[in-house]
Amino acid sequence: MNFLTVGHRGVMGVEPENTLRSFTRAEREGLDQIELDLHLSKDGALVVMHDAEVDRTTDGTGLIGDLTLDELRELDAGQGERVPVLEEVLDAVTGPIQAEIKDVAAARVLAKVLRDRDEVGRVSVLSFHDEALREIHELLPESHRVLVASELGRDLVARARAVGARMVSLELPQLSLDVVRRCRDAGLAVIAWTVNTPQELDLAHALGLDGIVTDLPSIDGRPMRQIAGRA
Repeated sequence: MNFLTVGHRGVMGVEPENTLRSFTRAEREGLDQIELDLHLSKDGALVVMHDAEVDRTTDGTGLIGDLTLDELRELDAGQGERVPVLEEVLDAVTGPIQAEIKDVAAARVLAKVLRDRDEVGRVSVLSFHDEALREIHELLPESHRVLVASELGRDLVARARAVGARMVSLELPQLSLDVVRRCRDAGLAVIAWTVNTPQELDLAHALGLDGIVTDLPSIDGRPMRQIAGRA
């Protein structure tokens, strides 16, 4: 595979994270994929937001799960942007998406949306939660699943295999050549988060990674198309 550049919550370093503005700019700037996060609203909508609470990224307060979609729509998510739902992102961008399940209960709803909209091939499903990926595996066996992990113990490969993942997304400072080798020997692609500096990018290439997750549309003045072309 070519070296993959993934826009973290769009391009959250320069635009309000997890908003349509951020996602469309990421695509316009040439990132290969965009990453987003999913929770369920009180009335079961697939809300695109990282935190379980709205406090940090909007002008509101409270838990996403305690608010209806209509109530969430009233919030400002930055620069006048509204909190989107997954279906709006699917309509707004044309390229591949990495959808990270933050709320395990969202797995079943996500599977239904991807199936109903025939988007299984375009959307990779990520999660720190093994149980969410197992449910996606059962409901959408043909989907591309990615295990996200911050603890890189000896069970990492076994965990990825158990949920049918073909890729792992790992924290760059914890990575080593040994971890990458173990994953590669098991047939797993490896990408790392979050890569925002030339030094971090150089480390990602030195480790032989398959790609990076970044907050930025360019690193050290190099557009993502140039970065992807280096590998």
